[in-house]
Amino acid sequence: MPPTPKPASQRQRRNKSATASTLRAVPDAVVPDLPPRVKTVGEKDDLEPLEVEVPWHAMTVAWWQDIWTSPMAPEFLDSDVHGLYVLAALVDQFWREPSTAAAAEIRLQRQCFGLTPVDRRRLEWHVEQAEQAVEKTTARRNRKTSTSGKDPRDALSVVS
Repeated sequence: MPPTPKPASQRQRRNKSATASTLRAVPDAVVPDLPPRVKTVGEKDDLEPLEVEVPWHAMTVAWWQDIWTSPMAPEFLDSDVHGLYVLAALVDQFWREPSTAAAAEIRLQRQCFGLTPVDRRRLEWHVEQAEQAVEKTTARRNRKTSTSGKDPRDALSVVS
């Protein structure tokens, strides 16, 4: 006869995930500014170096906006912003001079922030879908109207 299994409270492995979370979109997300970048120009013996601000590539700015308005943004801590700045610089470099080396480094760096479906699955993050949100809103509104006075069962009648 096989031994009886241990009670659930005494089992060593419970397979609980510390990172499991359902991510919801934040409608009024605050998008931090990309940091200014400076390039030094005119470094010769007779000229004083001149610092010129380098604008971010338009695709990098769009990517940055998408990151901070995504459902993953609330999961980012203040300390994560510095890593995202590094990733933004890599993305900008890729859009200015595309290379497989830049693409590979971007792929490695973005894993840390759950920016792809595979990364979210690894972190056990589930993005709440729009249909689910609409269904929850509809159900919540129906609960409010059903408790507002009339009994919904009054509409029922006996059919012979």
